[in-house]
Amino acid sequence: MRLNKLKPLDKEFNYPAQKLVIKQITLKQANGFVLGNHRHHSKVVGHKFSIGCFSDSQVVGVVIIGRPISRKLDNGSTLEVTRLCTNGIKNTASKLLASSARIAKEFGYKKIITYILKSEEGISLKAAGWELEYDNCGGLSWNSSGSINRTDKIIDLFGETKKYPNELKQRWCKILAI
Repeated sequence: MRLNKLKPLDKEFNYPAQKLVIKQITLKQANGFVLGNHRHHSKVVGHKFSIGCFSDSQVVGVVIIGRPISRKLDNGSTLEVTRLCTNGIKNTASKLLASSARIAKEFGYKKIITYILKSEEGISLKAAGWELEYDNCGGLSWNSSGSINRTDKIIDLFGETKKYPNELKQRWCKILAI
């Protein structure tokens, strides 16, 4: 009797390596995944496109791409990853980032950006070929406009929960065309 060869195990999560497939999804589908899985952000209002990463027909990660939030960077040739969310399966984030950049390039955009917290390492961004563009950006307060009273906390039925982390950010980019 012959034994079947075992698939290599993913050491971090201790399950067989997964085949990841990228597919276009709706903003509603992407926001649903973000609401259930993102550590500190909620859904977004609009997008240019959203894609999902699937393993055995199950969504394991999503990325939502839109116009840059900063008016200074919204020049018509730049897109921004406004949400990236996975359930922790290895390589999902880097696959979504690489696919987002490739799709943005096919659409004719010249640059794609995203922001991460200062405390995050950006390993998936490095793996996908992105570069750190600007360090220590963003303020410690969301009340920078002066006219809008924003808050970084929301109150739920069980007490106070943090909505947005009060931390400096890093801006990462991938140049798509010169």
